[in-house]
Amino acid sequence: SLAGSPVTLKILQNWVPRVSHYFDKEHYTYVGHQIVIQESIEHFGAVVWPGALALSQYLESNQEQFNLKDKKVLEIGAGTGLLSIVACILGAHVTATDLPEVLDNLSYNISRNTQNLNMHKPEVRKLVWGEDLNEDFPMSTYHYDFILATDVVYHHGALDPLLATMVYFCKPGTVLLWANKFRFSTDYEFLEKVSNVFNTTILAEFPESNVKLLKATVRKN
Repeated sequence: SLAGSPVTLKILQNWVPRVSHYFDKEHYTYVGHQIVIQESIEHFGAVVWPGALALSQYLESNQEQFNLKDKKVLEIGAGTGLLSIVACILGAHVTATDLPEVLDNLSYNISRNTQNLNMHKPEVRKLVWGEDLNEDFPMSTYHYDFILATDVVYHHGALDPLLATMVYFCKPGTVLLWANKFRFSTDYEFLEKVSNVFNTTILAEFPESNVKLLKATVRKN
């Protein structure tokens, strides 16, 4: 359709006001800490989406079930960094990853919200789904207790590389926690693919925001 053509998108992008690349800062409170997030109008990954709020809330409320203290946690598609910051506050060794163009804002948010806290220093790294995984994160060196992903599934063409990335990082003993707002048929198709690959459980549903929170683990042979 014309609405989805590159030409139309270019016009719309040029129309966006360029006076400031940033929205006002958003304030959140989790685990007794006020978190200030700077959102960007430049990228989808620089806005706080409902899945991040849902999983942050869930981790705060279910610390006994999912104890992140001293655990190695990888967030894929970390966006603004809100969830990674919450995981840091909960005591995890966090690696927050996203596309190169999102990393400046991600690093800024994580640094400003964790620099004065007594916690493991978080790491921010580039991760393009499905690309150079074994070069950048060799299996012999990197093992994570938890993989976090929120609103990584929407109407885009990178779902196969996303699934390949989840499979790559999910080893026996790893728990994948994925929260997503379900709006398109592609969201449900991806859920079916995840369910075919992993043992999956729906942990919670947030009807007011159409968010589902799922736990996935590697199937035992």
